[in-house]
Amino acid sequence: MSRKAKTAARDPLISLVVARAENGAIGLGGGLPWQLSTDLKQFRKLTLGKPVIMGRRTFRSLPRILDERVNIVLSRDPHLAAPGVIVARSLDEALAHARHAANEAGVDEIMVIGGDDVFRAVMSLAERIYLTEVHACPDADTWLEDEDFDLSLWREVSRERHEPGPKDQYAFSFVCLERP
Repeated sequence: MSRKAKTAARDPLISLVVARAENGAIGLGGGLPWQLSTDLKQFRKLTLGKPVIMGRRTFRSLPRILDERVNIVLSRDPHLAAPGVIVARSLDEALAHARHAANEAGVDEIMVIGGDDVFRAVMSLAERIYLTEVHACPDADTWLEDEDFDLSLWREVSRERHEPGPKDQYAFSFVCLERP
């Protein structure tokens, strides 16, 4: 049986891709509260070729649609439309589009990329978290509090600590977590 056929035989994993500071910060002014070029490269590597689900504010924070990925924007705004984007009015609709796209592409993951409301809505369904722990406590206006993001419910399967590179503002760790 081919890899594509095996993947199509089961639902793809729902994975969160989150960058979060030690104080729970995830956003500032419609963007990230830090500059981490290495994390942006990791984000691209993790999500490339896979369907991505995001909220309207996250979508609007992007400079353009994410290339080589099916972009699914979750929004209750009945007027939201954008070329190259699937707009879903409910989480169930977004997940249905993402499952179809994952099966069509032969990939085994759906990537949920934010923001805070979308992470909270999907958390109970997620099976994996790709977490960038930003080793700092920056100012922010968007947070994932500990009660919304209880990592004690997850099993850490890998961790890589990185000191800041030339285009990185802070030290950080790439952490992969899975449901036990």
